[in-house]
Amino acid sequence: MLKENDTRSFFADMHIHIGASKSGKPIKITGSRSLTLSNILYEAKHIKGMDMIGVIDCHSPEVLEEIKEMVEKGSLTELKGGGLNFEGLTLILGAEIEINDQDCQGPLHVLVYMPDLLNMKTFSKWLSTRMKNIHLSSQRMYGSGKELQMIVKQLGGLFIPAHIFTPFKSLYGKGVQTSLSEVFDPHLIDAVELGLSSDTYMASCLSELSAYPFISNSDAHSLEKIAREYQMLALNNPSFEEFKFALKGRNKRRIVANYGLNPRLGKYYNTACENCLSSFNDRSMKVCEKCGNSRFVMGVSERIKELKNCEADVKNRPPYIHQIPLEFIQGIGPKTLMKLRQAFGTDMNIIHTAPLEKLREIIKPTLVDAISHARSGKLSIQTGGGGSYGKIDTGKPISS
Repeated sequence: MLKENDTRSFFADMHIHIGASKSGKPIKITGSRSLTLSNILYEAKHIKGMDMIGVIDCHSPEVLEEIKEMVEKGSLTELKGGGLNFEGLTLILGAEIEINDQDCQGPLHVLVYMPDLLNMKTFSKWLSTRMKNIHLSSQRMYGSGKELQMIVKQLGGLFIPAHIFTPFKSLYGKGVQTSLSEVFDPHLIDAVELGLSSDTYMASCLSELSAYPFISNSDAHSLEKIAREYQMLALNNPSFEEFKFALKGRNKRRIVANYGLNPRLGKYYNTACENCLSSFNDRSMKVCEKCGNSRFVMGVSERIKELKNCEADVKNRPPYIHQIPLEFIQGIGPKTLMKLRQAFGTDMNIIHTAPLEKLREIIKPTLVDAISHARSGKLSIQTGGGGSYGKIDTGKPISS
């Protein structure tokens, strides 16, 4: 048993959606209906190999009722430090909320995490007076961002702006807002979530973000996307309180590393034609040369260049490891993945710890080489943009 100040490593993906309730009613409209709470817990624990997850639709009354039933049946147990235990996996109760108040230049999403079921129920009741539909995910709250921050802190929760650079519904993504202080109280923000198509180096070009830890999560809308991005945390045990300590860097708790796609693989990295997704980076162009469309989606890389006000400084931050998920590797289909999981248990074991010589006993050498390159992100990449993911060339490592 670990002593009070001892830590060990845990994998955490803190942004996972519920697609449907136990009764089949939609929660996240754009989420897969297979994303039920029970399926998420099983997938995260036994397939992906996570130690902690944040499910960010727990404010929905049907979800709260399902959690209550699971606690009563003993399949979920409340932890002393906050969160709930499922077969060794810790569930942190969260909510994603849309802000569009008088200070906000367009809708943006934030993540809220509560320490326990009682506080999430209280929060849900408070939200229900400020939302048109409390049952759905990512709904607009009628009130200010600062008002939301205050109630979150009163209930002992955590407040984190979500996927801050993506073109849609993010703090910086609309191309108008230039500072988080325009919308929020900077002192009541616990961390910022980087989101798809950005990483630590890119985000470090904004001086106001130097005060906050960066987290990287999947924003999973399907079971397969769970743990596409995640972080390794140094904790004494996986609980809400320990997660909070890690964000604050207290008592040796910390974020050890962020893992995620190379930003160039993200579907929002390049500015692209809204219609045909062709690169559209020359802003002097009036129309897309390929299809003639005049509308484009500004890429994260271009938006960060607009916002940049300092040189990137990452020396005091955890490393951001450009890791490619198994599903991105050509040749690793469902049958091959099943063989790997049967041999090594979970995706985290396959990606992080499985010896290459053991992998060669099960799959082709070319795929072993691809996994080896994927562990460090060193595969040839075709950049993504406009809502389309980039692609990798299996077996062709990048030179740096």
